[in-house]
Amino acid sequence: MALSGGVDSSAAALLLKEAAYEVVGIHMRLWDSTHSEYQAHRVEDICRILDIPYHQVDLQKEFELFVVDYFCREYQRGRTPNPCVACNQYIKFGFLLDKALSLGVDYLATGHYARVEHSGDGHRLLKAADTGRDQSYFLYTLTQEKLGHVLFPLGEHSKDEVKQVAKQAGLPTAARSSQDICFISQKNYATFLSQRFPAQPGDIVDTRGNKLGQHRGIAFYTIGQRHGLGLAYAKPLYVIKIEPESNRIVLGPEKELYSQKLVARKLNWISGKAPREPITAKARIRYKSKEAEADLFFRNDSVGVHFAQPQKAVTPGQAIVFYNMDEVLGGGIIY
Repeated sequence: MALSGGVDSSAAALLLKEAAYEVVGIHMRLWDSTHSEYQAHRVEDICRILDIPYHQVDLQKEFELFVVDYFCREYQRGRTPNPCVACNQYIKFGFLLDKALSLGVDYLATGHYARVEHSGDGHRLLKAADTGRDQSYFLYTLTQEKLGHVLFPLGEHSKDEVKQVAKQAGLPTAARSSQDICFISQKNYATFLSQRFPAQPGDIVDTRGNKLGQHRGIAFYTIGQRHGLGLAYAKPLYVIKIEPESNRIVLGPEKELYSQKLVARKLNWISGKAPREPITAKARIRYKSKEAEADLFFRNDSVGVHFAQPQKAVTPGQAIVFYNMDEVLGGGIIY
């Protein structure tokens, strides 16, 4: 059981014990900080309460390379990455899964709100029963081989049920405020990025190329951004395009934030087989966005997505995930 120190993973471990699994707790050390120390001590306490073995695995170097460096590199390119997707792909269900299996266990369980359905035809990744907590979006990179060794004990439970389970067992339920990105405190992206690479100022222009001002570096902006532009203008302006080649930020009115098509690459299909013919599916262009109906057209290494209705702030670097009802079909990165 991958234990973070939070209520979700600790309750998941308890549910597995109650289901007669032999549970081993494993904790990833990802970042050198006081919060990481706090998490590690908390996991040790949880393992004592549950009376299960405790293992810690140091994945700081791997996390730095596959998540943090990737995060910074994408922002330098004028893109907006999702580090949680990368962490799940390379760290949790990559290095950690390999480590867990090397201990001789059958499954790696996590506290994600998602479900896996096993059958003779393979494994299906499904949304959580509690759709308000569903985290299947972050898991679209899972493969058939990995899904065969993965358990999501919280998939059928609501958050309220999980808290109640933990409370009744005497597990810690109080938590520090959750962090959107675990290696950046107080969501201070600009400070973190500026410590990693020098900013390169450039022009802010309108859609006709007229100069409106100067930006402090394309890494500090994202599609759809309205505030923090350093401009006083009669009408609201938004970042509608980032041009890394010319080091320019393009601003425009809100109506120009909408687009009906996108291209996604670096695709993964849960079934292990990419569709050959065009299909219609529901697509989510970011974690908190609503699903939208779209037609998918397949090329060699990419998919063209044509939405039934224009979507606001389609952002290069973000993940797009495809669904058929509750089933996750796969996903990719928006280009």
